[in-house]
Amino acid sequence: MTEQITLPEELNISLGSESRDFAVRGRRARPIGSSMSQIIFGIVWLGLMTFFLSFFFDSFSQGGIKQIISTINDANEGNSQNSGIFVVILFGVFVLIGIYMLLAGVFSLMKRGGYFVGTPTRLIRFNRGKMMWDNWDQFNGNIEVSGNNNRGTITLEMRTGHKAFGKSNSYIPNIVYIQGVPGVYEIEQICRKRIKEHDPTPVL
Repeated sequence: MTEQITLPEELNISLGSESRDFAVRGRRARPIGSSMSQIIFGIVWLGLMTFFLSFFFDSFSQGGIKQIISTINDANEGNSQNSGIFVVILFGVFVLIGIYMLLAGVFSLMKRGGYFVGTPTRLIRFNRGKMMWDNWDQFNGNIEVSGNNNRGTITLEMRTGHKAFGKSNSYIPNIVYIQGVPGVYEIEQICRKRIKEHDPTPVL
């Protein structure tokens, strides 16, 4: 059975008299593995950028950068200074990307998951004053459960998503994580039942 929790006033007002299938509070916004992967990617990215930057400035100090720039702009004499500035800005953008990935991973690791309330018609998410909800027909029925019934994670795939970068035929669905909550197997059965009830796919 899912635990009984006290919901924020805003969430109670939004629910009104709507019946509740379950109400839980997530321990984290995303699974630890997902956050750590993003953190590691950010660290590796920054490491590579540091290596390239050190090579760039080492070449610059030895005068070799002039040869690099002149090779790139052999048809544009007199633009070596502008080209150098462009290269520095380009590397700066890549460094900022790495910093963003690293900080986003750390933030997601520390961020609480918020409240999740399931009703007969929708799944409501409430976190730090922000409320979102999705009708059950927005989920495709693919559900993954990990952990144990005392503290586990439910992963719900949605029908919406985006194309994978560089892969025109690869589609990545949006994910809703109900992370670190008790009674995951009971909640999973409820979610599966509601998604099936609201499945928009016509029965052949």
